[in-house]
Amino acid sequence: MKRSLLCGLVAAAMALAVSPAMAADISFINAGSFSQSEFKNLSKEAGAAIGYRNMAPAAPLGITGFDIGVEASALSINNNSSYWDKAFKDGTAPSYLIIPKIRARKGLPFGIDVGAMYSYVPDSNIKLYGAELSKSILDGTLATPAIGVRATYTKLAGVNDLGLQTYGVDASISKGILFLTPYAGAGVLWINSEAKGHLKAVVAPTLTKENITVPRYFAGLKITPFPLLSITAEAEYAVRPIYSLKAAISF
Repeated sequence: MKRSLLCGLVAAAMALAVSPAMAADISFINAGSFSQSEFKNLSKEAGAAIGYRNMAPAAPLGITGFDIGVEASALSINNNSSYWDKAFKDGTAPSYLIIPKIRARKGLPFGIDVGAMYSYVPDSNIKLYGAELSKSILDGTLATPAIGVRATYTKLAGVNDLGLQTYGVDASISKGILFLTPYAGAGVLWINSEAKGHLKAVVAPTLTKENITVPRYFAGLKITPFPLLSITAEAEYAVRPIYSLKAAISF
């Protein structure tokens, strides 16, 4: 388990450097065939991959607070299943689906934070964007933890053969200890998927829309080694393990 976590976080840390070499278009032009069960499994895993990651403790930023940074997430692809190979234009899926992102969060009154993110995987047609809205239930003190709830939305863009979007809700708890803030949470992700373009018109005209509900569990650690600088590492399980790393400027 520890080895798996370490490998995933290393993959996420390397994402911004290696993603162009690992990138490829998602296109079903060479799929040949695609069954409804394959489409459901692919939709479930791809939806979990593009879901809005938490990547923050439960405490609100505060009305003057702001957080902006770069993030990379790595999802281990199930290479024992052919649907991932069929989904890539060159017919070969990488071991990890790596998604680099930029994201920002702003604190508002009444313990509310809002955020947005955008991702483009270089040398591929994979793009996505999303937004989040969180509300503090307990702000947290020196003696008590912070508790918050959050709603999220993400949408895949740039892939003509696949319409994919997610909606999520979750709750989390965190407690700061000096420059370390561990946190954990759980929630639900709703995935809406639809075959389009070549996949729907030629490969599998009978494919129907998929509406999938996926539970998600996550835990992370925010490290603030210097004022204004933070590093956050997170492990999530939603269908498959997902590992993320973020470096941000926070104030």
